[in-house]
Amino acid sequence: MFTGLVEEVGTIRSIDRKGNAMRLTVSCRKVVNGVKTGDSIAVNGVCLTVTESGADHFSADVMPETMMKSNLGELAVQSPVNLERALAAGDRLGGHFVQGHVDGVGRILSRTPVENAVLFRIGVPRELTRWMVDKGSVAVNGISLTIVRTEPEAFSVSIIPHTLQVTQLKEARPGDPVNIECDMIGKYVAKLTSGYAAPGLTAEKLKESGFVR
Repeated sequence: MFTGLVEEVGTIRSIDRKGNAMRLTVSCRKVVNGVKTGDSIAVNGVCLTVTESGADHFSADVMPETMMKSNLGELAVQSPVNLERALAAGDRLGGHFVQGHVDGVGRILSRTPVENAVLFRIGVPRELTRWMVDKGSVAVNGISLTIVRTEPEAFSVSIIPHTLQVTQLKEARPGDPVNIECDMIGKYVAKLTSGYAAPGLTAEKLKESGFVR
């Protein structure tokens, strides 16, 4: 379990590809402090298990399922990656509950300065936006963010200067792939209520019937 508050931006030191799987070695400093084999570290929001580590790096295996669901397969040597150690019991939860289980890959559609912030519009498959709501939470490359606006196949988030400076989004540009993890609570609510909604029921119809003001 993670919080979506990136601790460090590391760089890919080496990639050992074997068919549809690979082994990553990541150069870093902070997140390897106290880490041991078997611990979890989120890499661009993907929960990976540490298989070997040193004072300035760690290695992890990436299985085919993870390659299909994330942007890790598009990484190259020297690519910057967001890193976060697993949440420790008793830590402050400054972001939201992030599992490190990516739901899919989106693409940055635009990057627009707005006063002191930058508005990112991100295109995603339609099946992901059903778990998104305005002002709800989403993890983008492992960063806990608040959704500004949802669309049928896109959403937007506003990034403050601090977040830009301490994450990989500082270098992100339109066209770049980003890992998307939707809010865990939203997914459970959608699953539990999926069998109860009447066919064709919409917010507009509820409003017309007087249930929504």
